[in-house]
Amino acid sequence: MLRDDFLWGGAVAAHQVEGAYDEDGKGLSVVDVLTAGSHSVPRRITDGVQPGEVYPNHWAIDAYHRFEEDIELFAQMGFKALRTSIDWSRIYPQGDDDQPNEAGLAFYDRVFDCMRAHGIEPVVTLVHFEIPLHLAKEYGGWGNRQLIDRFERYATTCFERYHQKVTYWMTFNEINNQYNFRNELYGWTNSGVRFSQAADPERLMYQAAHYEFVASARAVMAAHRIDPALKVGCMVAANPVYPFSCHPDDALLAMDAQHDTLFFSDLQCRGYYPGYARKLFERRGWDMDITARDLDELAAGTVDYLGYSYYLSNTIDHAAGPADGYDPIACSDPRMVDNPFVPSTDWGWRIDPKGLRYMMKLFDERYALPQFIVENGIGLVEELNAAGTVEDDARIAYLRAHIEQMERAVDEDGVDLMGYLVWGCIDPVSYSTGEMKKRYGFIYVDVNDDGSGTGDRFKKKSFDWYRKVIQSNGKDLA
Repeated sequence: MLRDDFLWGGAVAAHQVEGAYDEDGKGLSVVDVLTAGSHSVPRRITDGVQPGEVYPNHWAIDAYHRFEEDIELFAQMGFKALRTSIDWSRIYPQGDDDQPNEAGLAFYDRVFDCMRAHGIEPVVTLVHFEIPLHLAKEYGGWGNRQLIDRFERYATTCFERYHQKVTYWMTFNEINNQYNFRNELYGWTNSGVRFSQAADPERLMYQAAHYEFVASARAVMAAHRIDPALKVGCMVAANPVYPFSCHPDDALLAMDAQHDTLFFSDLQCRGYYPGYARKLFERRGWDMDITARDLDELAAGTVDYLGYSYYLSNTIDHAAGPADGYDPIACSDPRMVDNPFVPSTDWGWRIDPKGLRYMMKLFDERYALPQFIVENGIGLVEELNAAGTVEDDARIAYLRAHIEQMERAVDEDGVDLMGYLVWGCIDPVSYSTGEMKKRYGFIYVDVNDDGSGTGDRFKKKSFDWYRKVIQSNGKDLA
């Protein structure tokens, strides 16, 4: 049975809903120079904001001006928690400013006050891909050790300002995306780095991640120093990797491939470099910038809980392709193959509810920490019908199946679970493609891929379904 204070709710990110990319002193972030894309056309990174280009995050769904309306709708569903992020470039527009931007701080005061007035607990990510562009261009992003201090100051500013309003924090969203260092989007948004331009992209990825681990540890220590009641978690994209067959090579390969998640959670949950990582650095001959002080801080700044997203599972076949092959569209190892037992969405994401339970069990046995599912959901092509709603039965079926497996992990496997947040609870701009037609929410937003539309909000069928789920604490999934 789920705990009485279980945190049901939803999740968004500042850059995918706020818009207002240049208002009230906000600086440019790395996502503000991402063009529109699609499932088959990657988003491009431009050198600053260029005339004639389309930047969907510039307008998003205008939550900067409409957040009160949106939070009222979330309250109608009975949300216990709402995850969002603070846009670093609203607080420190350049990232290295002498003083924070008061207009940005005041905006998030209003957002968190509105949540609390509706009985909704804020869950706040410090960096959800919103790295100030200045830090990427002038410092080389997280490839530069100086960003540790810049981030520590930003995090401390947030903790000091909001600690009486926000208890639950996370440091870096899906920090492990950049493990796929050949995907330009992931490195740019995780770390403000274009790995393809480096002499050794893989080494730079690990070095950037190390600086982020140290920064995260310092943030945990700062939060506990400012207010011992604060809870700070890490956040990874949790994708199980299954062996395609019972061939021993498939089993071993799947274990190694799972490091795309576990390396990043190991460092933040356990606080030390695992043997497999140390051996990798040794084999590569890398002289990594990892100091004794860094290692002490990693050990002292482990997280209070493990947050993660879950959308899909992967399956790997050692015989399916060369080890160094790469598909730039799928952005995956060619040895990742279709799983005949798991269906896929229109975007090629495998729908695998049992994979969620698999990861919950794996994390529990590895870390014995409280867990928080801070993203789960499905993107669908949807249009309003004549009645002004969307009959999103496929979303209801997807969420029901995942909640059932989540509850089994708690009831049968003993996983300590804090909450469950549905990603894109109101239709956001898609991170990976910049589209609006890939819709996730319980609430339809009348905005099109080109930014046209009224911006009005409409309840989908799943709105009332999720309200009943929350009211029953997960017992009524019909």
